[in-house]
Amino acid sequence: MTASTSRPTSRPTSRPTSSVPFLDVASMARWVAHRGPEAVISRLVDALEVDFARWPDLDKRPRIASHSRDGVIELMPTSDDVTYGFKFVNGHPRNPVRGHQTVTAFGVLADVRTGYPTFLAEMTLLTALRTAATSALAARYLARAGSRTLALIGAGSQSEFQALGMRAALGITHLRVWDTDPGAQAKLARHARALGFEVHEATSGEDAVTGADVITTCTADKANATVLTHDMVFRLAHPGVHVNAIGGDCPGKTELDPAILRDAEVFVEFEPQTRVEGEIQQTPDLVVTELWEVVAGRRDGRRGAPAAGGPGEAFARHAGDRHTPDDTTVTVFDSVGFAVEDWAALRFVRDDVPAGLLQQLDLVAEPEDPKDLYSLVLAAQEDDRADARRALDRLMGLAGRGHVEAFAAAPS
Repeated sequence: MTASTSRPTSRPTSRPTSSVPFLDVASMARWVAHRGPEAVISRLVDALEVDFARWPDLDKRPRIASHSRDGVIELMPTSDDVTYGFKFVNGHPRNPVRGHQTVTAFGVLADVRTGYPTFLAEMTLLTALRTAATSALAARYLARAGSRTLALIGAGSQSEFQALGMRAALGITHLRVWDTDPGAQAKLARHARALGFEVHEATSGEDAVTGADVITTCTADKANATVLTHDMVFRLAHPGVHVNAIGGDCPGKTELDPAILRDAEVFVEFEPQTRVEGEIQQTPDLVVTELWEVVAGRRDGRRGAPAAGGPGEAFARHAGDRHTPDDTTVTVFDSVGFAVEDWAALRFVRDDVPAGLLQQLDLVAEPEDPKDLYSLVLAAQEDDRADARRALDRLMGLAGRGHVEAFAAAPS
């Protein structure tokens, strides 16, 4: 995909243009560095909170996933009545050994009224930011007040962002880090100390979760695994620990002992998707709460005002089935990533990023006559002929002079 300046046009300004703003990887990184990653995550939490509160008004569906033996490629769409958006994203756990990222992504926004794209952006960095912001939003409502210690199991690409998100939401000061890859663990410890965290480099998962107020699991293997056992959560961690499970995100890939889910209060993003992809694929009859219901005040979280109740299928389905978490209740956010989060993040970036960081892509075929698309081909053919004439003139030494003048000046 190449960038270009927009074409001069005499079209009425009320019509869409062919030029679409594009934020590439380097410019996304500069924007994050300038704003500060923790500040960006904190502001993303607020943006997500607004969209979660209006969840019933949004067009929602499970992502469209194409699975292979190597990984998954997905499209994640959502919309309101003004802006449509989607993310293209992959998840390939073997990629790091090939020198590639496990997850890469880009996203697009479009005008619902015309269908024209209005913004494109890289979303590999942005996905890390929005995932951390979503975790932080859940922790804002579900973690115990006064939580200060985060156990991070999995020290890959997400880990620094997760730490910053939990600090923004909860005031986390201490990290207990564990990864089966010593290099990844050392990398996270180095970065986290530079960011001002107190870091304990754990010798095992059990060591990492001991005394933790919040546990985040983020491992990459595409397999059913038991990263956290019931004993680790209910005996070693702080009573009433909040578990932020973000690594299980496709069929056949989980991280938690299902006994944890049965003894905890479990919250999800979009239940139809999480039933297939999340930790709760292991417990098909488990009653769960969608996070938006807590944000919108329809259900109780651990923190914030009690739910006021009200009409609606989601509230009625859960009424009487759950209890309000107290400081001894284990809460689990079974997060697989949902399109509304990416859509909110893309709109946030579009509205915040300085124009100087954007390129313009000539992306939309926009002829003068909307019914004459072929005219663009004819115009290109005429341009090619003109280019050929100019090249021939240069070859014959005629460039810049009329043909009669040039031949008259030529030696006989």
